[in-house]
Amino acid sequence: MTVYLGTEVVAIKTCIEVEAKWLNLFGELLHIPVVPVGLLPPSPQEGNDNKDSTWDAIAEWLDKQEKGLVVYVALGSEVRPSQEDFNELALGLEQSRLPFFWVLRKSAGGESIELPEGFEERTKGRGIVWMGWAPQFKILGHESVGGFVTHCGWSSVTEAFQYGHVALIMLPLNGDQGLVARFLEEKQAGVEIPKKEEDGSFTRDSVTQTLRLAMKDAKGQIYRDKATEMTTIFGNKELQQRYVDKFVELLENNKHFITKG
Repeated sequence: MTVYLGTEVVAIKTCIEVEAKWLNLFGELLHIPVVPVGLLPPSPQEGNDNKDSTWDAIAEWLDKQEKGLVVYVALGSEVRPSQEDFNELALGLEQSRLPFFWVLRKSAGGESIELPEGFEERTKGRGIVWMGWAPQFKILGHESVGGFVTHCGWSSVTEAFQYGHVALIMLPLNGDQGLVARFLEEKQAGVEIPKKEEDGSFTRDSVTQTLRLAMKDAKGQIYRDKATEMTTIFGNKELQQRYVDKFVELLENNKHFITKG
């Protein structure tokens, strides 16, 4: 983060209940007030547009699945794993025998990645590979979804913790995603797919084992319980609104923050 000379206050998209230690440390390092503005969770209206034909098609499939067993996979469109890692992820999903809904979008760089040969045929009826945009917030809210393979973008994490029934299976790819994964792992709020230290790659077996740990095994109950616990913070609209209100009050009482230029 760049803090410009003359900055009098720093506003951060977080809350004390989640990052009290780091907020305090950041303030000590900067020697200026660091103000949490809340997690700014998505509006409920974002998940209630029943006229969306895309959602209708997706919901029809999700409605047929067993409660809490679907793995939702979405790794964003900014960065893609290598073809080799992509193959291992696909084959790990296949090997897990869990139902899955995998959203694939073209990457920002336009690179194309191919699914393993025969993958869609072998998983037909159990998994869906959805090409293009999909309403993530609605998908995460569906009762059949019990796990989310995520790149650990903070917005995606915030969306997942709105509901309390989605365990995080973490696969950070770049930027601050690794830091987010470490932070969540420290809180036992997510489990990361193990990677090789030498090159950061992973295997289909590690994908399968992590999926089953997060979603089915008794040892993974802590992650499922934490998903419910985190909802009391991330999904608490009144709590998050209070942060926004306090920040607005701060601006109103210090109008030079806005007009200074």
